[in-house]
Amino acid sequence: MEQIIMLYRNRGQHRTCETYETTLNSFRRFRDGTDIPLSEIDSGLLEDYQQHLMRLELSPNTISFYHKHLRAVYNRAVDEGLVADSRPFRRVSTSVEKTVKRAVPLNVIRRLKSMKLAPGSSDALARDIFLFSFYTRGMSFIDIAYLRKKDLCDGILRYRRQKTGQLLMMRWEPCMQGILDKHASVPSSPYLFSLIKDPSGDVRHQYQNALFLVNRHIKSLGRRLGLDQPLTLYCARHSWASIARENGIPVSVISEGMGHGSEKTTQIYLASLKTEVIDKANRKILRLL
Repeated sequence: MEQIIMLYRNRGQHRTCETYETTLNSFRRFRDGTDIPLSEIDSGLLEDYQQHLMRLELSPNTISFYHKHLRAVYNRAVDEGLVADSRPFRRVSTSVEKTVKRAVPLNVIRRLKSMKLAPGSSDALARDIFLFSFYTRGMSFIDIAYLRKKDLCDGILRYRRQKTGQLLMMRWEPCMQGILDKHASVPSSPYLFSLIKDPSGDVRHQYQNALFLVNRHIKSLGRRLGLDQPLTLYCARHSWASIARENGIPVSVISEGMGHGSEKTTQIYLASLKTEVIDKANRKILRLL
């Protein structure tokens, strides 16, 4: 597992690397730091591990997260002939439960937008990044942080999702420019926003620090708005999809507009979808604010 983690790290797939590290650390704690040969991993051991995780009161989805990544490593070992497949995961759950709804209604987005916050404050930054994510069809924070100035050209934003590598394009709207005007990076930086302040330093560490800061303050703003559920940056993505659906935008447009890794949903409805259709859909959402 350490070898696989090193492989992903060398490839620059830091997020994948971190998920495997998290899984390995959890399994090590269960094993009290004692290593185990692949041949001794059986269904009984994994059932004991599942009971260990349940005693920690982890959610079913978190438990499934650990099992799925362990299974991926085990299956890789089977493919490489390192162990015979004894199907050790057959008695533990790797399914995912439906998560609590993370979308917030349009009136919450409007209230967040109209909040009077001190210019240059962490609260203002958090609110503006949330709004920018919503404006850009639910762009993830890592993609916002890693946007480069060269990605914006002739009124079109082009970028590749860090998660999937998929190329997305969208029209640059005035509301997006308004956010950038307040939080643009210094002229010498290749990045669009000032979330990564030192491009020559540990960029990944700076991104993680910025994510922690922004999420902490957006949660605080959510409490000030009196929301029952925690407000996070991921809510912006869910909210754009939910509001788009409520306003009659086809699922195929929503799917492609958000850059979902799987193209199956989009292909059911349309074989191809032009960028102009998605831009029109996004503009329809933005006019509601």
